[in-house]
Amino acid sequence: MSMSHIQHHIPEPLLVAYVSGNLPEPFALVVAAHISMCVECRAAMETHQQVGGVILNEEKCVAVSAGMKGALLDLLDAPVPEEKPSRPKGPYPAPVADLFETETPDWRSLGRGVKQSILMDKGAGSVRLLSIPSGMAMPDHSHGGMEMTLVLQGSFSDVQGRFARGDVEIADSSVTHTPIADEGDTCICLAATDASLKFNALLPRLLQPLFRI
Repeated sequence: MSMSHIQHHIPEPLLVAYVSGNLPEPFALVVAAHISMCVECRAAMETHQQVGGVILNEEKCVAVSAGMKGALLDLLDAPVPEEKPSRPKGPYPAPVADLFETETPDWRSLGRGVKQSILMDKGAGSVRLLSIPSGMAMPDHSHGGMEMTLVLQGSFSDVQGRFARGDVEIADSSVTHTPIADEGDTCICLAATDASLKFNALLPRLLQPLFRI
C-alpha cells in the first residue's frame, strides 16, 4: 500500500542494517511493517539489496560441506506452512498481522482507555501495539536505549513533531517526550524498544514492572 503523505521515514543506517540482517528482531519488525506501507523506503531497500547482490557476486566462491548442502536441501523439501484462514481485522500490515493468534490483538488495559498488546518480548528487546484514545497523553519519559514507533492509525504529537499513519519516530536517551494522541481516530502504534523506558513521574515507575514497559 503506498503512503505518499508519509513524512518520517526509516533513517538510512537502520535501513542498511535491516537489509544486511544486522538489525535486532524487534526493530526489524517495525522496519518491515513501515516498508510494507512506504513506497519510498521500499525503493531504497531494493537499491541496497541490489548493491549487496553485486558485492556478493564479486566475492570468491567458498565450498560448502556435504552436511550443510544436505541441510539446505532438507529445508527446501520442508512442507510449506498453511496460510491463516483470515487476515486480522484492523489497520495492521502483514508483518504485524502475521504475529496475531486471532483476528484481533490481545489487548490489555493500561488505564484511562490506553491499551497494549505485547507481540514480542525477548532478550533483544520487545515489540508492542499501543492503543491511545484521542487527546490522551502518554506519561512523560526518556529512554534507556532506542525506541522505534510506527503509527498504524490516527496520529500523535510530541517535541519531535507530528506523526501520522506510516510515520516512524526514532527516540533515544537524548529524547524526553510526552506523546499525545491527536484529535480524531484512536492512535494505534507499533513500538519497539531494546531497553526499559525511564518515566519521570512516580506512579508510572511503580507500575512499570506490571506493564512490562
